[in-house]
Amino acid sequence: MKTRTIPLSDAAHLPRWRQPVSLLLLMAAAMPLAFATWSALLNNFVIEVAGFTGVEIGWLHTVREVPGLLAVAVLAILLLFREQAVAGWMLVLLGVSTAVTAFFPSLTGIMLVTFMSSIGFHYYETVNQSLQLQWIDRKAAPKTIGWIVAVGSGASLLAYAAIVLTWKALGLSYGTVYLVSGGLCVAIALFCLLAYPRFEAPHPQRKSIVLRRRYWLYYAMQIMAGARRQIFVVFAAFMMVEKFGFGVEQVTGLMLVNFVANMIAAPYLGRFISRFGEQAAMLMEYGGLFFVFLAYGGLYWFDWGIGVASALYVIDNLFFAMSFSQKTYIQKIGDPADMAPTAAVAFTINHIAAVFLPAGLGYLWVQAPGSVFALAAGMAAVSFVLALLVPRHPAPGNETRLSGGGGWSSVPAE
Repeated sequence: MKTRTIPLSDAAHLPRWRQPVSLLLLMAAAMPLAFATWSALLNNFVIEVAGFTGVEIGWLHTVREVPGLLAVAVLAILLLFREQAVAGWMLVLLGVSTAVTAFFPSLTGIMLVTFMSSIGFHYYETVNQSLQLQWIDRKAAPKTIGWIVAVGSGASLLAYAAIVLTWKALGLSYGTVYLVSGGLCVAIALFCLLAYPRFEAPHPQRKSIVLRRRYWLYYAMQIMAGARRQIFVVFAAFMMVEKFGFGVEQVTGLMLVNFVANMIAAPYLGRFISRFGEQAAMLMEYGGLFFVFLAYGGLYWFDWGIGVASALYVIDNLFFAMSFSQKTYIQKIGDPADMAPTAAVAFTINHIAAVFLPAGLGYLWVQAPGSVFALAAGMAAVSFVLALLVPRHPAPGNETRLSGGGGWSSVPAE
């Protein structure tokens, strides 16, 4: 099928399956097939095969986050290639790296493969966020992004369900599961590269690093989100295996519940943001996470049972599903030509703490696991305070409640 370039305004005349949003949905399904499977098996794989403790898992996630810290480097790639092509090829890299994970069952090997898959994941996510903010109309963004999140959760659900149903029944190995999931991601990514035209957005993107003073609140929230998210990603699932002895089927079963909940909730969260605004979603997310992280600490301080731990893990994921409110916030306050460089800068800022926290907290974990979650609760509290500065109707000139508009504009929400 011949690839051609068409303006975004003409894309509505294409068959629905070849339109920009359909491409975003398809890529949203491809990525979790590799990444969610890798995440589901990781803790069991590194503990059973490589003998990891909290120290090694902390260092592994530090290595995994280095490409995120270097996300601004994607701007150099965009000088040579279109964002749409970069997104597709980064998905290919993610899929290939996932597929070969089990062939390197040592600390060095796992770190190397993880680093390569992380390049694919983080650079894909960087340009994907930019494409979403360029291709989706502002008025429809919360609802549409909600559906994109739901599709990603659905793909993760499919991957996790397959693991739960076939892991013991078919006697699967880590190598088989990683090969199949990574291969499916590669196949879908290649289809995306070959079957869709090149979409030309109306606002050419700046290819240099953009740092604007008026985006300061967005940057601050990104720093806190990256630090807080790392504690959850690294230590919450690790806790389920280390403290409660979860096997592969139990870990994937728990994550399966998460993705069912996210798949159902994400479209409604998009509607919630459309109706009540980004600030309301942020306050709900950060306030909820504060109490969830405190409760995680309680699992160690008060020795609560496995049922409480499982419930907290699901609730935790639901709150994190609301994080796309930050995307629609920057879309409303940002210059349309800033979406690509701002996405790259945001990913780098998001990973400043993410690179250093996992390794450092790995040492704290072996001494006082509950303290790690107490620290995360403090980060959620800081995020809550920052969210209080988000105006009800964000827009250029009304980026925060401290801006000239004061955040009390009577302009209706977009």
